[in-house]
Amino acid sequence: MHLPVTGVILAGGGSRRMGSNKALMELGGRPMIAVVAERLRAVAQEVIIAADDAHLYLPFADRCVPDQFPGVGTLGGIHAGLSAASHELTLAVGCDMPFISAEVLDWFVEAARLRPTADVVILRRGEWVEPLHAVYRKSCQPAMEQAIQGGRRRVVSFFDQVLVRYVAPAEIAHLDPELKSFRNINTPQEWRELLKGEGSGHKAPGRDLA
Repeated sequence: MHLPVTGVILAGGGSRRMGSNKALMELGGRPMIAVVAERLRAVAQEVIIAADDAHLYLPFADRCVPDQFPGVGTLGGIHAGLSAASHELTLAVGCDMPFISAEVLDWFVEAARLRPTADVVILRRGEWVEPLHAVYRKSCQPAMEQAIQGGRRRVVSFFDQVLVRYVAPAEIAHLDPELKSFRNINTPQEWRELLKGEGSGHKAPGRDLA
């Protein structure tokens, strides 16, 4: 079901640990970013890719947008997608997350709709959060920009200025008990495991909240 939400895929990273552009590495005969876009499009009415190389990614999205604040990393990419989004709610994911599922994405959107005062809906495990499988409301933009202009680049840098709805793993255990949806592919070893069908064996990533 397509919801009134924009899906944003971040593809502006340097893929330094992988050694090549992981977004375009083929999975089942298709670029990994195409797999991510297809699963995101099952939920979102609009799909945007945040990256500078629009000619590489335009076939997989409705639009491609560059960062308004270059060199800021993940926070800059989320901000670019959020700024370009046609809808109030934006689902932000990474181009290297081939395990995302429509059911989990839909749950996050519904959680945001049920808590209309929440600016961010994000998974938290202890002191770790996962910013690239989260919902951001357009109301986040001023706080994001303030953080960036203040030299703060971590995604969580603006959280103290907005209302955050933290999701506990137990809340989505019925949909994704292993948190497989939140895993990404960063290294050649993880890529080899993925191709062998063993990708579920590596640890779910996150960002330190402190």
